[in-house]
Amino acid sequence: MLKNIIDIHVHTFPEKIAQNAINSLQEKSGTKAFYEGTFFSLQKSMLESEITYSILQPVATKPSQVISINNYAIKINQDSNKTKIISFGAMHPDFENYSEELLRIFNSGIKGIKLHPVYQGVNVDDEKYIKILEYAGEIGLITLIHAGWDVGFPGEPQALPDKMLRALKSSGNFNVILAHMGGWKIWFEAQELFSKTNVYIDTAFSLGKITPNQNAIKNSRWHDEDLFMLRSEEFLKLVKDYGSEKILFGTDFPWSSQIQSVKDINSLGLSESEKNNIFFENAKKLLAL
Repeated sequence: MLKNIIDIHVHTFPEKIAQNAINSLQEKSGTKAFYEGTFFSLQKSMLESEITYSILQPVATKPSQVISINNYAIKINQDSNKTKIISFGAMHPDFENYSEELLRIFNSGIKGIKLHPVYQGVNVDDEKYIKILEYAGEIGLITLIHAGWDVGFPGEPQALPDKMLRALKSSGNFNVILAHMGGWKIWFEAQELFSKTNVYIDTAFSLGKITPNQNAIKNSRWHDEDLFMLRSEEFLKLVKDYGSEKILFGTDFPWSSQIQSVKDINSLGLSESEKNNIFFENAKKLLAL
């Protein structure tokens, strides 16, 4: 059993709004959250799962949220040696002084930023994102991007693989992590485009089955086949195609169980070296921990 695990992709909400935020997202996505989505519930989950570090991935859905989210991330990181929770920063494509803010958070010690083209309502190959990706890469910030479809916004195409590839080619493709095994629910089209590039891939919310919430079950929102994400053999194929040195363990906490996600990866029959890459070494190197 590996002693060190880094979860590159988690989310929490401030205590005052966590319950409302979780309820709203559960309803919109038809999925069930496994935890309350607070900072303290993440700490409890990490202890139960023997997770060494978790990396918060905040999303700014409005330009006006960027500075306050980043100030909070800076505050979180001041205690990261004790909590083992590290926060990325946020950026929005319509934030005017993006370069000034990216430089500010980089100088504060923040390791990277999270972009979510679907939540932010802009195609990832838009010039607004390309400028952000290019500058973030130039100064040494990692960028983690939602990739593929989104369970809460069916049919929204802002982060599909063809657009993502155009964005990465235009921006220079520096230290980019594509979430959800490269493209949620469009995994093999993404693999064809990205397996020969130097992007990293995270495993968040990709292996196994979606857990629907009670309203979705009652209203027959999900057909059983739609609940399947990647099956074990499909996941293994992607690991082999991308190479274990490009894959980072992520859960999308609180939307997946950290303890179950660790068990799922451990049950795949990967070599100790491959598991060590995925669970720890790749993220350790990328984050310079």
